[in-house]
Amino acid sequence: MGLIKMVHQLKIAVVGAGAIGRVHINVIRANSHCQLVAVVDPSDAALQLSKSLGIPHFQTLENLLAQTRPDGIVLATPNAMHVTQALQCLDAGVAVLIEKPIAHTVSEAQRLIDAIQANVGTDSARVLIGHHRAHSPIMAKAKAVIEEGRLGRLVSVMGSAMFFKPDNYFTDAPWRTVQGGGPILINLIHEIHNLRMLCGDIVAVQAMSSNAVRGFQVEDTAVINLQFASGVLGTFLLSDTAASAKSWEQTSQENKDYATYGDEDCYVIAGDMGSLSVPTMRMKTYSTQGNRSWFKPFDTDTLELNREDPLKLQLAHFLDVIQGKASPLVSVKDGLQNLQVVEGIASAIKTQQTVKLVAD
Repeated sequence: MGLIKMVHQLKIAVVGAGAIGRVHINVIRANSHCQLVAVVDPSDAALQLSKSLGIPHFQTLENLLAQTRPDGIVLATPNAMHVTQALQCLDAGVAVLIEKPIAHTVSEAQRLIDAIQANVGTDSARVLIGHHRAHSPIMAKAKAVIEEGRLGRLVSVMGSAMFFKPDNYFTDAPWRTVQGGGPILINLIHEIHNLRMLCGDIVAVQAMSSNAVRGFQVEDTAVINLQFASGVLGTFLLSDTAASAKSWEQTSQENKDYATYGDEDCYVIAGDMGSLSVPTMRMKTYSTQGNRSWFKPFDTDTLELNREDPLKLQLAHFLDVIQGKASPLVSVKDGLQNLQVVEGIASAIKTQQTVKLVAD
């Protein structure tokens, strides 16, 4: 008779039981290496959810930490609460996964980084920023194609995140309609991290936006120009009120909650030897430098992918971070740099000037 190997389950609490918090809850409950031990959220809906799951409910993070110390905490609260709550977790010696963005302002993010740097070598290093697409096999494949030089020297990138958010997305969470919300901070920051992974640091931005359709304090549509340190130039079109499928969610086929369209792309990365469309992974390349001309046909190929849910992969990585087996794939420094780009875009919109960014 074989021995049964006991698996130690790490104890994870989720703070914030809104839309993304519930996604994290489901992902945690599906992982045999961890256990959901608490939900923290003052709402009646969160209380009912906790009861239905048979787990403790806490009104506040302070209440949770006063009674127990989970191995890890997922912060899925409104953006403005991230840094204060992350510091509470670190003071308690608890590893933390902070849903993107790291903070709602660069100065707040810097406050967290300063606290971590003041405690180098302690548990404060166990902070993962929740840019979950960094764990996507699609991104890994695209990054490998670029690093292998199959596109030649990168020249440009075109990106889009155009989708239509239903009205209840805003009525259920009114903070999304005012400063600290909006698709630039909530959605574009995902794209910024992806583009930085593929094309390197962003050093300058230009942008304009509109709130003409929804009429909220925050934008509903924006167009952005990007300059990368490598010399690559990029354009990006963002809208949460566009009836379009050209977004990561609707093209990657990673999240089954969204309708997906296998013929659509949201990025096109071009070099001087070829181009890659993501996430269809269609490539068009020249076989030799001497054969390059718009009069000449490309060699065409579609790369195979093994799609996996990046949120599940992110959780597995977080469990490794908790145990000291891995350094955060998306560090607080990454979170800060993404936010610096987003703030630069907001400044460019306000001033209608090119905003220069300092690549760290």
